Amino acid sequence: MNIGDKCPELLGRDQNGNELKLSDFAGKKLVLYFYPKDMTPGCTNEACNLRDNYERFLDMGYAVVGVSVDDENKHQKFIEKHSLPFPLIADTDHKLVEAFGVWGEKKMYGRTYMGVFRTTFVISEAGIVERIIGPKEIKVKDHAKQILE
Repeated sequence: MNIGDKCPELLGRDQNGNELKLSDFAGKKLVLYFYPKDMTPGCTNEACNLRDNYERFLDMGYAVVGVSVDDENKHQKFIEKHSLPFPLIADTDHKLVEAFGVWGEKKMYGRTYMGVFRTTFVISEAGIVERIIGPKEIKVKDHAKQILE
């Protein structure tokens, strides 16, 4: 997915098994943020920073949705533990992470594995990708500011 591309209509299922569609966010800009794994330090810092600034997002006409390949049950626990006010898509079949090009080979501590590249897409009211904040740019403890300013 690149700047100028149309976001797919079907996004996936949230932590409660509800189908989320792009049209559910009509009239709002959508912050679709992809992250590697629930309950890990970096992902928790990012989610909590977005949570702490959630009212600002709403005031500025944004909706926020997180995406990882964790299942609905893990997402529910993550939301409950950290009081997250936004939905998390359980992309267990990897359709969305692959469509957005954020699934690939990663290396950590000398081991190679497949995983999600932390990436945020800002999608316009018309469903077009306006901005992409890539893995090397994201500051998990200050991500809301990066998106809103």
